[in-house]
Amino acid sequence: MIMRKLLFVVMAVLAVTTACGSNAGTDSSKSEKQESMETKETTKVVHLTKDEFLQKVYNYEKNPNEWKYEGDKPAIVDFYATWCGPCKMLAPILEELAKEYDGQIVVYKIDTEKEPELSAAFGIRSIPTLLFIPKSGDPQVAQGAMPKASLKKAIDEFLLGKQ
Repeated sequence: MIMRKLLFVVMAVLAVTTACGSNAGTDSSKSEKQESMETKETTKVVHLTKDEFLQKVYNYEKNPNEWKYEGDKPAIVDFYATWCGPCKMLAPILEELAKEYDGQIVVYKIDTEKEPELSAAFGIRSIPTLLFIPKSGDPQVAQGAMPKASLKKAIDEFLLGKQ
């Protein structure tokens, strides 16, 4: 009985650290001004609004039945929230990858609380959720904070077509 309870607790902790549910509370420890300053310090990851997403990634209003990528480089779109622990762990890894693959891919971030319509359009129910978009073909979705090695493999094989 004790082993079952322990196993349940361990599994619950793993589930929480892998992905945050979209209905969790908010963390107001950082002001928007601090967050905006941190965003300006990052040079390779691009934060998008809905309008920018429609222009740079996919205009689902114009093409609701067919995926048509608007970009000229493969991309990763990170759906995140500022209060999400796994999202915070993933952010510096995405920064590193954006710099490492500069000129080859684009890394976008979408704050699900500031852009709820985008989250709803893609059925985002758990964060972080990553959308991997090749230059041609359909995108793939991954949920949870992936390790850097897995992200690199996805970039090299799926986005850049390297074997």
